[in-house]
Amino acid sequence: MSRTTVRLRFAGALAATLVAAGVATGPAAQAHERTPGLADLAHRHGRYFGSATDNPELTDSAYTKILGSEFDMITPGNGMKWENTEPQQGVFDWSKGDEIVKLARANHQKVRAHTLVWHNQLPAWLTSRDWTPAELRAVLKKHITTEVRHYRGKVYSWDVVNEAFNEDGTYRDTIWYRTLGPGYIADALRWAHEADPHAKLYLNDYNIEAVGPKSDAYYNLVKQLKAEHVPLDGVGFQAHLALQYGYPTTIEDNLRRFSRLGLDTALTEVDVRMQLPATDDKLAEQATWYADLTKACLAVQRCVGVTVWDFTDKYSWIPGVFAGEGAALPWDEQLRPKPAYQALHDALGG
Repeated sequence: MSRTTVRLRFAGALAATLVAAGVATGPAAQAHERTPGLADLAHRHGRYFGSATDNPELTDSAYTKILGSEFDMITPGNGMKWENTEPQQGVFDWSKGDEIVKLARANHQKVRAHTLVWHNQLPAWLTSRDWTPAELRAVLKKHITTEVRHYRGKVYSWDVVNEAFNEDGTYRDTIWYRTLGPGYIADALRWAHEADPHAKLYLNDYNIEAVGPKSDAYYNLVKQLKAEHVPLDGVGFQAHLALQYGYPTTIEDNLRRFSRLGLDTALTEVDVRMQLPATDDKLAEQATWYADLTKACLAVQRCVGVTVWDFTDKYSWIPGVFAGEGAALPWDEQLRPKPAYQALHDALGG
């Protein structure tokens, strides 16, 4: 893609997004009315196109207009995690998750609920003491059962267990694995299914996009779970990528091998970060990566959709975690579409 083409497409996409944000009127607004959003285009392929969001940014009206017009699936970035939903043992707070579910309903969107079992963002009451296996098993079962029942019938799916493996394919040393052993994964899936038999249940992790030790570990685990008739519907490939580490060229083959096990797959937390400052060349490469990820999902029948981990650099988690990196999302900090947005549009057939 030439820089001239990028600029022309960027200008057209900018006009469309300004209209969605309520900034432009007149002929530009009329043009936008004829321009489908990412979710509209994905729907033509039988896929969804979603975004994560978080409660603080819901006060940003320009942001929420784009969120409501471009996407048909929402993931709460933090509001359904344990530290927010059970801040004290046995005391549950649904306010953050409920706010996002309410917003999704108002926009006729579905919700990918995230996440039930993780080693991060746990409340101090859970991590500051030792538990016997029987005690921790009871705590985990109650939490999963209570939260899934609360959202029963209100969410499309759950990321039930998040980030269970190390890079070399060994189990991650977490409070759950240390105390309960690897069987906690099957237990969590069974408890979630009992609490809401209609929600899709996923395992979810990063750095499993390419075929390798970590994705092999999930592949082998899934085969075991399926053989034991454990309820499991899909595997989420987070796809937090970085230009400096190279594109996962085996992603399509990897998605396909999980599909052959009878599972759905999804790209669940997509962003493509770069070392700052962002340049035209880096943004063009990023755009190609976003398009290629989307095309890989479209090429595999049981890849059901793509979710970006929020859509704008204004609310990205990247700069706060990776020093000197950022510009990871299809919209910039001023809510203007970047070349990646047009690349996604084109990849979806827009």
